[in-house]
Amino acid sequence: MLWIKALHIIAMVCWFAGLFYLPRLFVYHANSEDTVSKERFKVMERKLYRGIMTPAAALTLIFGAWLISFNPHYYMSSGWFHAKLTLVFILFGYHHACGRLLRKFATDNNTYSHVFFRWFNEFPVLILVAVVILVVVRPF
Repeated sequence: MLWIKALHIIAMVCWFAGLFYLPRLFVYHANSEDTVSKERFKVMERKLYRGIMTPAAALTLIFGAWLISFNPHYYMSSGWFHAKLTLVFILFGYHHACGRLLRKFATDNNTYSHVFFRWFNEFPVLILVAVVILVVVRPF
């Protein structure tokens, strides 16, 4: 079980690394004006989203489900766990929102400013703080 927990945490850290970095790339991409930079950002964003973030999200989900299988009654009867699952569901929505924004950039149809992406970049930090507190403190 500890190996599965370690793999879950490793996958989650990799996923969050992408969730933190992709919107930062969007900030720079939204600020770029030359074609060479825009094309470079498109490649970086696509590789990060498809090659790191999405596989890490899938592995986080797989290892998390595996952990639940060891003691499903405990997890399903814990309030903190339901709150965590709600936040994870929201985080998957954020992940998909990043994918939609990536597609807008890929087709040169982004309408948001770099300021929007600076604020957009802060959302997963709030989710991470809440999830860690729920898992470690288990306040309810």
